[in-house]
Amino acid sequence: MTRFFIISSSEDKASINIRNNFINSNIFNFEVTNYDWEGNAIQQLKSISYLDNNKSKFLENNEIFLGLTDKPLVFLNDINFQEKIIDPDILIIASRHVSKTERPAFLIHPTGVWNDNTDFGGSPKQLSYTSAILLKAGYLSIKKTVNDSEMSTYSSDLEVSHHGPTNLDKPLVFMELGSKLKEWNNIIAGKIIALSIMRTLIKYERLKLENSQEIGVGFGGTHYAPQFQKLIEKKDISVAHICPKYFISSLNKDLIDQMIDKCIENVNYFIVDWKGLNSEDKKYLLPMLEEYDIPTKKIKDFSK
Repeated sequence: MTRFFIISSSEDKASINIRNNFINSNIFNFEVTNYDWEGNAIQQLKSISYLDNNKSKFLENNEIFLGLTDKPLVFLNDINFQEKIIDPDILIIASRHVSKTERPAFLIHPTGVWNDNTDFGGSPKQLSYTSAILLKAGYLSIKKTVNDSEMSTYSSDLEVSHHGPTNLDKPLVFMELGSKLKEWNNIIAGKIIALSIMRTLIKYERLKLENSQEIGVGFGGTHYAPQFQKLIEKKDISVAHICPKYFISSLNKDLIDQMIDKCIENVNYFIVDWKGLNSEDKKYLLPMLEEYDIPTKKIKDFSK
């Protein structure tokens, strides 16, 4: 059994929009429990109306809880879940997304701080625990939900690891609605990401059961990791933490160790976006990767 804990925040308009689409929905039946977290009652999912017989066992074999905090989500550090009655296995953090382009988007990513800048939460040079398979399940679920909807003006994106929290002892992903107030308050967009979250959990369990995925951690490329998006969509590859090109020079052995150790699956490959790195970055990165007993592959190697 996997215990999933979906975290929302009253400080975050998109997060509350997503939460409301869970608890006020005719699709999801959440009930208030006797459990408390962050001063608010925890709710538990009891049924999902669209599950067919083949998928109905999902709720028989897994538990899904919904929690609410009043804190900013990127600063949710040092919460000791072991002391709680609900001891989750996986955290899904429902959040807003902000970008300079302000493009409408649905997104998923792990968290991590590659340098010493903690303006957006986390600790210096620290990565969160995460799951490569969960990230793949989330990205594919977002794409499917958007394709089935009338929200084609919204992009579906996998982002590299960024911002906090990084100190939690549970694997997590952020699933986000962006990128400005209009989208954060859009009820239909909130429903899309809520549906995407639920489909993510179901797909995650199915991918684990299939045991079909090879696992990688990534290096290079830009913030939205377009080459890694194509890779995980087309191949039986799941990718956990991705260090973008502009933080390669910040990498050290400890950060690479974290990329490996804080992925809950065993890492099969270092995967390099070769065209997404300049020559100086390659000279710096590749000798470090050679110190590990993990094969280094270029993204294009998987198309052969």
